[in-house]
Formats: sequence, structure tokens, C-alpha cells
Amino acid sequence: MNGELIDIKNLTKTYPNKTAISNLNLKLDGGHIVGLLGPNGSGKTTLIKIIAGVIKDYSGTVTVNGMAPGPAAKALISYLPDTSYFSGWMCPKDMITLFKDFYPDFDERKCTEMLHRLGLNETQKIKTMSKGMQERFQLCLVMSRNAMIYVLDEPIGGVDPAAREFIMDTILSNYNENATILMSTHLVSDVERIFDTVLFLKEGEIVLQGDIDNIRATEDKSIDQLFREVFKC
Repeated sequence: MNGELIDIKNLTKTYPNKTAISNLNLKLDGGHIVGLLGPNGSGKTTLIKIIAGVIKDYSGTVTVNGMAPGPAAKALISYLPDTSYFSGWMCPKDMITLFKDFYPDFDERKCTEMLHRLGLNETQKIKTMSKGMQERFQLCLVMSRNAMIYVLDEPIGGVDPAAREFIMDTILSNYNENATILMSTHLVSDVERIFDTVLFLKEGEIVLQGDIDNIRATEDKSIDQLFREVFKC
């Protein structure tokens, strides 16, 4: 299904000492892989949490497939947070059972296959896993749903460079092609090859948005080079 999946109008989110998102407007259609790019503190995680329905106190309007954030909208979104939410005593097998119970669109077979391809053991206690292993497992769970929107917050942040390429391929080969992936990162050079659209977020505002090939042609440089220019200290 191609069509408008995310529609955000005049979105503002403030914290006591900071405006995280400032009067942001955004429309995203189905069938795209969108890079949400910006340095730490630019508002990426706040925006992702609002789309995923985790943050609810903001001004402006957000709709997902025409619906305000809520249970029905959340059911369309497969969300990968930037921190682990596992209990240490659990093992992947336990989490797979939970996901199967929670999400009708969860594919247990796909998750188990992905788990093995990423070199993980379904009976290993999560507390004995490294941060990178936990991130890989969390990604397996999220990408094994047949969702309409995949919202991935820094999916390669704690993964060593050798594993990043493999993880990008895992994402590309395991999502519904009519869906949209919105992925935040500041490691642009590692992942720009998978995006077809990019958003540059700076101090809570979109300062650049568009088709990645058009931007490269217009600017005559890679997205990573442009990122370094826009966000240089």
C-alpha cells in the first residue's frame, strides 16, 4: 500500500530547559526508506517517540495512516527504541513467545532464522549478552513483524563496524516493501546507501528534506559530506 502514512502538522515538544521539536511539519508516504539524520541532541529520538506513541504531551497534530496515536495506530508500527527493554533473566526464546502473543503480525520462523544468521543463541540469558548482541536481537524482533511502519532509533549505534553492513542487509531483506522505514542515525557514511529519502534535523527543525538522488545531484556530494557541512561544529 503506497500512500500517506505519517502526517505531522505544527509539532512542538518542549522540555523544561529545551525545545526538542519546533513547529515541525512532515508527510511520509508508504514504500520508502527514510534516513532521519542529525547529531546527538537534534530531536531525533523525541520525534521517533512521538510517532511511535510513546510521548503524548506535545502541541500540533500527528496522524499515522489517518489515525491519531493510540492502540490502533501503534499496531501498525514496529518500534526499535535506542535502549534495551529486556529483563536480564529472560532469553530470546522468552521474548519471541511474548512478541507472538502481543503482535498478530509477528513471524516467529523469520525471527528465529534471523537470530541464527546474526550468530545469536535463543536460550542464552539476555544479561550475559553484550550490548551489541542485545541490539541485534532487538532488531530481529522488530524486523520480524509485518508492520506498515518500522521506526528504528539508532539501530547500529552500539554495533561494531564489521557488523553494520550485515545489519543493514538484514533490515533491507526483512521488511514489507510497501511499508516505510524511518531510521535515525548519526553514522551517515555507514547507512546512506540504503536510504531513498533523507531528513536533516537540526535543533528540532527540518533543515533539509528530499529524495537522496536529487540531493546528491544538486549538491554534487555524498549525503555524508553534506551532513558534515550542515552540522559542523
